[in-house]
Amino acid sequence: MAATMELLVSGYGLLEGPRVDDRNRLVFSDVPNGGVFRRGPDGNIETLIPNRKGVGGIAFNEGGGLVCSGRGLIYWNEATGQSRDLFTEWEGRPLKGLNDLQPDDHGGIYVGSLEFDALSDQKPIPGNLFRVDPDGKVAKLWEGIEVTNGLGFSPDRKLLYHADSTTQAVWAYDVKPDRTVADRRIFAKIPEGWPDGLAVDAEGGLFVATVKSGEVVRFKPNGTIDFRLKIPAKFVTSLTFGGKDLSDLYIVTADNTEDKAKKGTIWKTRSEIPGLAVPKAKFK
Repeated sequence: MAATMELLVSGYGLLEGPRVDDRNRLVFSDVPNGGVFRRGPDGNIETLIPNRKGVGGIAFNEGGGLVCSGRGLIYWNEATGQSRDLFTEWEGRPLKGLNDLQPDDHGGIYVGSLEFDALSDQKPIPGNLFRVDPDGKVAKLWEGIEVTNGLGFSPDRKLLYHADSTTQAVWAYDVKPDRTVADRRIFAKIPEGWPDGLAVDAEGGLFVATVKSGEVVRFKPNGTIDFRLKIPAKFVTSLTFGGKDLSDLYIVTADNTEDKAKKGTIWKTRSEIPGLAVPKAKFK
């Protein structure tokens, strides 16, 4: 794994939700300060959705726009600059927050809920895993997830991976033909710190961002550790693949140990293993 790190962006709060589009533009969010942003290949940064806080997950939408988390799930239409609510309450109660998310091949969104302020010292209140489909239907797939974080599918789509941070583990579910999940079990334990965002690579391995230990850990498809890549940060929050060959690895953080004044930082490096392409959502 290449260790050369290029600093792309700094000066933000806790960065999350990185995705790279077909034009090699990097989209990301600032959770505590609010906003969804896009960095072009020329380094220019534009604000797409100002002030929206708590965006832990972002997906590209087929035909344009974004699907983003936050207090609820929204579809943002780039042509109009307007947002539309997709999922804001469950069983008559407003959602407290949604975190990371992952589209499937049907264009639906798998997303985990937060029932408390995950950046506080509060004891975790378990949340749920939901699937939100383009026709507006919402299904609760699992419950009892302490601190929901990274989500991703295996290359054959038979497994869904899910980081549950305070359990210090990435879990796996079997994905059934009806797109529900079953048999949740531990896929891998993080050697140090807490798992946050994750990205699946073309070989079926998992790149997992870790909070507290300041690294990215790659797990082989059998759950054993392949390597640990140290990052100039303690709070590594998420990561994504990009570039024409999907071998550019973008890593986002909430701090910078080389220069504390730089705060939330985005680093870019190269991966010897390309990433797995992420499906697009299909909301209108």
